[in-house]
Amino acid sequence: MKFSQIAPMSALILACTGMLAQPDYLRHTETLRPAPPDPAIVHALESIHASSIEETVKTLVSFGTRSTLSSEEHNLPPGQGIRAASDWIYGQFDEISHKCGGCLEVHRDTFIADPSASGARWGRRIPQPTKLTNVYAILRGTDPAQSKRMYLVTGHYDSRNSNILDARGAAPGANDDASGVAVSLECARALTKLRFPATLVFVALAGEEQGLVGSAHLARLAREQGWHLEAVLNNDIVGGNTTPGDNLQLKDRVRVFSEGVPASASEAELRRIFATGKENDSPSREVARAVEAAGQTYLHSGSPQGFSAFLVARPDRYLRGGDHSSFNHEGFAAVRLTEWREDFNHQHHNVVIPPAGSKDPILGDLPRFVDYKYVERVAKLNAATLATLASAPEAPQKLTIETRDLENNSTLTWQPSAGATHYLVVWRVTDAPNWQYMHDVAQQSTTGNITATLPISKDNVIFGVCAVDAKGHRSLVSVP
Repeated sequence: MKFSQIAPMSALILACTGMLAQPDYLRHTETLRPAPPDPAIVHALESIHASSIEETVKTLVSFGTRSTLSSEEHNLPPGQGIRAASDWIYGQFDEISHKCGGCLEVHRDTFIADPSASGARWGRRIPQPTKLTNVYAILRGTDPAQSKRMYLVTGHYDSRNSNILDARGAAPGANDDASGVAVSLECARALTKLRFPATLVFVALAGEEQGLVGSAHLARLAREQGWHLEAVLNNDIVGGNTTPGDNLQLKDRVRVFSEGVPASASEAELRRIFATGKENDSPSREVARAVEAAGQTYLHSGSPQGFSAFLVARPDRYLRGGDHSSFNHEGFAAVRLTEWREDFNHQHHNVVIPPAGSKDPILGDLPRFVDYKYVERVAKLNAATLATLASAPEAPQKLTIETRDLENNSTLTWQPSAGATHYLVVWRVTDAPNWQYMHDVAQQSTTGNITATLPISKDNVIFGVCAVDAKGHRSLVSVP
């Protein structure tokens, strides 16, 4: 008898005798399911519309140029340039705040970018001292115990054309990045209809095209002022490019880039990361997974009309950068959302419209190449993520896994989270990108530590824990 005939027979015998067993990580567990939708969040998402996004994008384009350098041009036509754009964005946040009874704190973060300053690596892009202004609005959390937690969404409102030093030429910046600013404004319009235990921050950043100058300043400000930023969602080029004839653009997903090993990690932290195999479990990576989870709950990914996050295990695209990395360098968890396929003829180009009949492509970042329905879906994904995290309890703190003894069980311990009614211990096999399984754990105590022991070998899986409230909102996952 050949081996190929023996093997199936042996498997049948082992199965019948109970010797062919499931792996321990599949016993007494459940497959991780999406969280239940919150009707209040669903209702808020329904207020996000493509028409409002289109109005924002076309208004920003109408400023002619939003070049950072136009800030120092004092003889531009009325209503042109980045200062006028900044004032308009501030006015939009102010109007949103007025409609919600003054619920937003609207701020200007204004500073001088001086190319002669120490460490100014962007000096060639800003040749003289230039005023920059980040505009942001804060929706304070309602729970004193949780309001210190902050979740931020942003896009950059500056633009450029082929010449980075051109302060006056047309630079529409419709996709890059009026689309991202529209997402931030739409999130503010939708989510100020609700109130959350934690705090939300809606931002429009300046100086991205000059080397992330605006985001670097705001990230340092956040660090110096002690902001407890737990997640930053940076939307940059989320217009769903609509170049005629491009059949490779996918409109049912948005890419989410996240760093693996934190840029701010100390030598000791790096040693611990590499020793425990946690290169795929940075705080930013957990934020990316939270974005994906929000899409599964609220945007019905997998359905014909669904929309999902496509997670890219990389800090950003090749040869490119984004404002999320400024927050990463300050030690904050931050990710970048970007359309599936970019058309580089519609980024960083002077506007060129070829004559009728020409086969040459249209150049320039024009509104005609933005899919406003696509941006609407991106905005809803952002808003769903923000609302979920700001509603959820604090992520479990001081989570540890017992490693003193050689054993095949795994014991996790953590501090109780304010607002939690129970917890999910989640895990995945070590080569899987996302959480796969879950085990529910009761609150047990609101003062003493919470402990869970599972008959699963810690050597074969990665564990995490998230806190859950009575409505099913899930926190970010903490990893021991």
